[in-house]
Amino acid sequence: MSRIGKLPINIPSGVTVTQKDNTIVVKGPKGEMSQTINPAIDVKVEDGRIVFTENENAMQDNPRQRHAYHGLYRALVNNMVVGVTEGYKKELELVGVGYRASNQGNVLELSLGYTHNIFFKLPDEIKVETKSERNKNPLIMLESCDKQLLGQVCSKIRSFRKPEPYKGKGIKFVGEVIRRKSGKTAAAK
Repeated sequence: MSRIGKLPINIPSGVTVTQKDNTIVVKGPKGEMSQTINPAIDVKVEDGRIVFTENENAMQDNPRQRHAYHGLYRALVNNMVVGVTEGYKKELELVGVGYRASNQGNVLELSLGYTHNIFFKLPDEIKVETKSERNKNPLIMLESCDKQLLGQVCSKIRSFRKPEPYKGKGIKFVGEVIRRKSGKTAAAK
């Protein structure tokens, strides 16, 4: 059995968890999310807790896959419970001369040193806020209840101009450390 899968998930107050067939729906103050569970895993919602157990009858030919699903689905449902109660936040920092970010609603406008500005439409589940202060790098703050979607959108935004190792210019997460390289040195004569 998976060590992570054995841990029960406590349901906080204000969150409702419903189960129908192989689908779990979690509703909370920040939103509603659903996840389809593989039949190899049994889910029970009881006494304010969600408990995951392996179904010994399903997938008898591949127990390793069943063990992997046990931890996976427990982690996914736990992320959903945390997302609908607290939510997830990520901050991106634009490092470079003339790099700017602004937003109108859910459309993010990025100026990253290309000949044109980049307009990126964000999904409705994600809230965006941009902050530009004098003598500081512009920041993009993203917030959502869906951890997977938030990470995917952050990765897409970062891919527009990845941080480069020589000057450190590009889009990076706040607090991320970029490994720096030294440039070319003059040839010895």
